[in-house]
Amino acid sequence: MHRDTSGVMLGSIELFCTAAELESFTATAARAGITPAAVSRAISRLEERLAVRLFVRSTRKIRLTDAGRAYHAQCRQALSQLFEAERELTGQQTEPAGLIRISAPTTFGHSVLLPLLPSFRARYPKVRLEVQVSNRNADLMEEGFDLAIRARVQPDSGLVARPLMDAGLVVVGSPSYLQGAGRPESLDDLASHECIQFLLPRTGQRVPWEFCQDGQDVQIETSGSYTVAEDVLATISLARAGAGLAQVHRFVVARDLAQGTLIEVLQRHGGRSRPFSVLYPASRHMPLRVRLFIDFLVEHSPRAQAQAA
Repeated sequence: MHRDTSGVMLGSIELFCTAAELESFTATAARAGITPAAVSRAISRLEERLAVRLFVRSTRKIRLTDAGRAYHAQCRQALSQLFEAERELTGQQTEPAGLIRISAPTTFGHSVLLPLLPSFRARYPKVRLEVQVSNRNADLMEEGFDLAIRARVQPDSGLVARPLMDAGLVVVGSPSYLQGAGRPESLDDLASHECIQFLLPRTGQRVPWEFCQDGQDVQIETSGSYTVAEDVLATISLARAGAGLAQVHRFVVARDLAQGTLIEVLQRHGGRSRPFSVLYPASRHMPLRVRLFIDFLVEHSPRAQAQAA
């Protein structure tokens, strides 16, 4: 089946992707060196060809429709592969450049990922980084992310997973809370404590607490007056303020434990952990900048540091 792949259509796709990212025909025109009317005409031709509306237009701003958002993710990936193929042929891959889009949860993002980014950019100054720090699991393909860091990795034949760390879980409380409520000595004691709850973004269900008891892995449904949604770091803020106990990853509260602002309890029932991995689409045409970043992240991950120690 013959398809129109003329330069005019490819140019329209590039303009569409730029407009989707800048959310403005005027800004797109300025970047491309053409008039806003020319951008609008190119997008209209693309919409006519696809028989679908790509943007919702207003006097001040444009935004993608649901169809436009899905089309943008596919176009961005296709253009990236075309540009990388061109760089390979012309020998321009010696210095990586361009944008890397990353999705990461708040725990790993604030504690591990973000502190590493300046070192990566110092090594590769032509690379730009866009980071979504959120506990919402973004769809890599549909939303145009190059990679994501995830705990609780779900099997997906279209994604490659490389381990970054095995994050131990701890139960912590503030000195003031423990002084007033007492220190739990057994798992049964948790029933009489304020246990700060966190809701999984994907399901809206409370996360059960995980322990080891008599050599067996167990999950316990706890209860409390405080429930947190979206940002798990808020459970730590509540624990610091004396609201109750929280079960969190040890690496997130390492400084609090060292400084004594939080105290670990139920150590003899510890030992449970959750793995963090970097996920990315399985593709032979991965851009050099993305491949280098993944290798850098794995090399500097807590797992690699622990193996080197």
